Amino acid sequence: MRKPIVSADSHITEPPGTYVDRIDKKYKSDAPRMQFMEGVGDVFMLSGIPHPIPMGLVAAAGKPSEQVRIDGSRFDELHRGGWDPDARMADQDRDGVAAEIIYPTVGMVHSNHPDFDYKKACMDAYNLWLADFCGAHPDRLFGCGQTAMRSPEDGIADLRRMKEQGLRGVMMPGRPQMEDYDSPIYDEFWAAAVELAMPISFHILTGADDGLMGKTRGPKLNGFLSIIRGCQDIMGMLIFGGVFERHPELKVVCVEADAGWVPHYMYRMDHAFDRHRYWLTGTDLSKKPSEYFREHIYVTFQDDWVAFQMKDLCNIERIMWANDFPHSDSTWPWSQQLLAEHTKHLTDDETNKVLHDNACGLYGIDVH
Repeated sequence: MRKPIVSADSHITEPPGTYVDRIDKKYKSDAPRMQFMEGVGDVFMLSGIPHPIPMGLVAAAGKPSEQVRIDGSRFDELHRGGWDPDARMADQDRDGVAAEIIYPTVGMVHSNHPDFDYKKACMDAYNLWLADFCGAHPDRLFGCGQTAMRSPEDGIADLRRMKEQGLRGVMMPGRPQMEDYDSPIYDEFWAAAVELAMPISFHILTGADDGLMGKTRGPKLNGFLSIIRGCQDIMGMLIFGGVFERHPELKVVCVEADAGWVPHYMYRMDHAFDRHRYWLTGTDLSKKPSEYFREHIYVTFQDDWVAFQMKDLCNIERIMWANDFPHSDSTWPWSQQLLAEHTKHLTDDETNKVLHDNACGLYGIDVH
């Protein structure tokens, strides 16, 4: 029998008071806040970030493609389920989704903020808001908090605080303040994540080098194809840097970067390791790189139909479907039509793994 569907990557829309009402009083005057800009609509203004964050794309789920645009939206016109947990239940029901793993929206931009102290204050405020949001329906809303990763010790303290708040995982910034994530200085942090059963997530667009604009040649539309590259880069670093070699129980989620590329990426890693490891720097590994990917890395995707086709070329127990509600790339409210087509060649057991079992097992949740 088909089990209830879990979206492994959905989002909220931070309401105007998310930060200013909860942030450390030291940062009260600089707290992220919403304001109206003529010709642009409602935007979030972040101290230290030169460009405002328009609300158009962050809640464009369900709009026809020709109506999707970055500006021109007012907050009260957006999906109420983006910030109202009771309204969210109706949004889930309309899409045939029984539960969601929840990620931020404005908080994705915070991940790239250059001031790590300010970043931490914003993320602490967000985690408080998220815990309240998910706490309204704890059997259907499961939050991933944020850490600024100022230091390994700071990150561990954040993990413990999020665990106490009832959050289920942590979304990492693309780059930490100190050395990069493959450094042994983070070994205690990874060990704490395993001990606390807090899966580690790296989401697209949370690294300084994986933005939509200015990184690729040709029209701006070409830049959309590059946004998964930042996540791929981190996954390769963790594998070749020996993080999973040192932490055999660590689980990492590669979020919203699709999944159809995984078999070729695993082949390419193995090829690099087999042919070039003696002249290119790397860490000694006891297994092939693809084996670490198969065991330790989960990937989420929306309407990537290739992901369902390549199930036998990777680990189907590490593939997790998502609807990305309410963002512009969301499959809401058409998820059921897409899934009926994309999963028609799968057995019920395979379908249940991708749509239910894998997410429930990873986050230790019971959805029925």
